[in-house]
Amino acid sequence: MSVLGQLTYMLALLAVGVGARRVGVLDERWTGRLTAAAFYVALPALIFSSTYDQRLGDLVSPALVAGYWVVIGLTVLLGWVVHSRKETDARRSVAIIQSYHGNLGFLGLPVVAATLGGEATAVASLILGLGTLTHIPITVLTLVRANGAAASVVGELRSVARNPILASLGAGILASVLSLSVPAVVDTALNGLSTLALPLALLSIGATLDTGVELSRLRDASSVVALKVVWMPAVAWLVFSALGVGPTALGASVLMLGAPTAVSTYVYATELGGDAAFASLNVFATTLVSLGTLSALAVLFG
Repeated sequence: MSVLGQLTYMLALLAVGVGARRVGVLDERWTGRLTAAAFYVALPALIFSSTYDQRLGDLVSPALVAGYWVVIGLTVLLGWVVHSRKETDARRSVAIIQSYHGNLGFLGLPVVAATLGGEATAVASLILGLGTLTHIPITVLTLVRANGAAASVVGELRSVARNPILASLGAGILASVLSLSVPAVVDTALNGLSTLALPLALLSIGATLDTGVELSRLRDASSVVALKVVWMPAVAWLVFSALGVGPTALGASVLMLGAPTAVSTYVYATELGGDAAFASLNVFATTLVSLGTLSALAVLFG
């Protein structure tokens, strides 16, 4: 699919999600069901089907893991500097976490799967698992530290262990290591479910986006947009290239790290003393801009 076609497809699905919410088709209950279908069914199917039959040793290396943490670390540090002049701790902490905490599952992985193929999807699945283990602890600790939120950090972090993304990734890696075969009918079913990941995710995101944003307020989100969808993929390209990561892993890594701010950061901000309205604005702005940047990156690496 051409970059224009990919962009049009993603915009159309987002628009359908927004429109369905506005006319009441996707109310809170149905949006929750749609999100659950993506998170608990389509994404795990995509992760398992993309990893169980791959030689992961050929795709993953210490350089990939180290490079990922270098990019995250540099972005966190730069976020503290760039956002240091935000008016309040609540707004500053939100800007920091939303500059690195990407929507790897609902947008990054499905876009890689739709544009770069099976091997890249396996790498992206591993990056998703690594991101889940990395993003959530840093996000929770940053918000709690900055806002003095009364929250159980241990309880928040314990939820990571119950994440279906990690369970499906672990199952896929185990099947790969043990060279386990999957019956053809199961493989076909998993592939069918996998194809639903991107449309379900985009519809869900569209239904949860706060589109009632005044255009004049978008300037407030500019620094977060610049770090999340411009700085991160650019520095990822430089870091992974310098570390000698192969072309497949390079493309998957750059697209994953170019994903927009995760919708879950709005939830964390709301629960842990962050500026919820500002968080919602940043999710909307980074998602909108990323449709163009991700499409361009997919063409460059496709």
